[in-house]
Amino acid sequence: MEVPRQTEMVELVPNGKHLEGLLPVSMSTADTQRAEDTQHCAESKGFLQKSTSKEPHFTDFEGKTSFGMSVFNLSNAIMGSGILGLAYAMANTGVILFLFLLTAVALLSSYSIHLLLKSSGIVGIRAYEQLGYRAFGTPGKLAAALAITLQNIGAMSSYLYIIKSELPLVIQTFLNLETPTSAWYMDGNYLVILVSVTVILPLALMRQLGYLGYSSGFSLSCMVFFLIAVIYKKFQVPCPLAHHLANDTGNFSHMVLAEEEEAQLQGEAEAAAAFCTPSYFTLNSQTAYTIPIMAFAFVCHPEVLPIYTELKDPSKKKMQHISNLSIAVMYVMYFLAALFGYLTFYDGVESELLHTYSKVDPFDVLILCVRVAVLIAVTLTVPIVLFPVRRAIQQMLFQSQEFSWLRHVLIATGLLTCINLLVIFAPNILGIFGIIGATSAPCLIFIFPAIFYFRIMPTEKEPARSTPKILALCFAAVGFLLMTMSLSFIIIDWVSGTTQHGGNH
Repeated sequence: MEVPRQTEMVELVPNGKHLEGLLPVSMSTADTQRAEDTQHCAESKGFLQKSTSKEPHFTDFEGKTSFGMSVFNLSNAIMGSGILGLAYAMANTGVILFLFLLTAVALLSSYSIHLLLKSSGIVGIRAYEQLGYRAFGTPGKLAAALAITLQNIGAMSSYLYIIKSELPLVIQTFLNLETPTSAWYMDGNYLVILVSVTVILPLALMRQLGYLGYSSGFSLSCMVFFLIAVIYKKFQVPCPLAHHLANDTGNFSHMVLAEEEEAQLQGEAEAAAAFCTPSYFTLNSQTAYTIPIMAFAFVCHPEVLPIYTELKDPSKKKMQHISNLSIAVMYVMYFLAALFGYLTFYDGVESELLHTYSKVDPFDVLILCVRVAVLIAVTLTVPIVLFPVRRAIQQMLFQSQEFSWLRHVLIATGLLTCINLLVIFAPNILGIFGIIGATSAPCLIFIFPAIFYFRIMPTEKEPARSTPKILALCFAAVGFLLMTMSLSFIIIDWVSGTTQHGGNH
């Protein structure tokens, strides 16, 4: 295994605030010891002192992003298209089982961020890929960078796919058209390119994540509006849907006697009462697909260390508070959106919640506004998700080079171009996202934070058989089990020739 060289440690800290690797070779032992003591003292305060002997590579300023803006950015990173599929997940698990699984995933996600921050604090590294390098050398660095790239490209593609499919429907509703036309502004392929060039690319060219705090706050406001509309619609939409009942009774009105029709109506009333009763615990063939949906809904780990780097007066405790608050806010929003979406349509809910509302009234003004809000939210989330991918590419290919605006712009433009091509030309990207999500997300949430922590934490502080390290290994085992299970069900799904539609983060 390759041992990290001392010279490369200069590049490990995004803001250049670490002393390791910066000591001259000719330093005496006493000087070295004094420098190490200084470093240890700085780390005990939760803030790595800035080095004056080396220019920083990822940020050229002391962290300036406030606590609130950091919460907005991390919450926006957590929030994804998966929220549209959580009502479908609840329909296939039941209210109680869903609440248990969602709580477990939220707590495990918070614990994995704790492992990341603790590992980062030990070695003064605030880049996910370089934690992998410190733990396992170049293979660890490449594995982390590849997982981040795959996960976030899949997430960005899912967001752009929502723009491609939903924006034409919004325009069609605005124009009050019963059927779509062949005009260019009704073509999702043109629209996704237009949105990418005019909105996403300018935001993606921001050099620091902190600048995106305002757009993140606006994006979260859009999702809060989505949640309010879902709760409101629960008390407006009849159960079962009136037109379903009308269609069923109409088929019998000219074929059966009045007594038989009355018996049919009574049977349908009993069926409607059973249909409109929530299930608290459900296990079926779809349940296994809902677990990855919930797990992937909390993937934000590639963004944690960049946000930590840009935080004003950073400390591990402060960043953990930001992470816990962001996860708690998303946990509440996820549960309420799933609960009221499920209680509106029960087992009739589709894997994409907004599509289900189209059955009620395709021209509903409120749902139209909700579609616009969701489109704005996913559009403003893409730059947040693109940031770690660009950093991973820089870590793999340009780590030893100074910041270049030309390279910064070319990487962002190239990524958006490739993702647009994937969204436009891939006939069915659900399978691709399934494989990406089932492999990269468990690695980023469970496996990598645990094994990096196990390797990086000195044995003098925590022996291999200590409780924290044993818990970390068990945590990695849970991630491996989840990844194996998800891949197994996807492969079985492909072999059987059926397609399961689930939300993706």
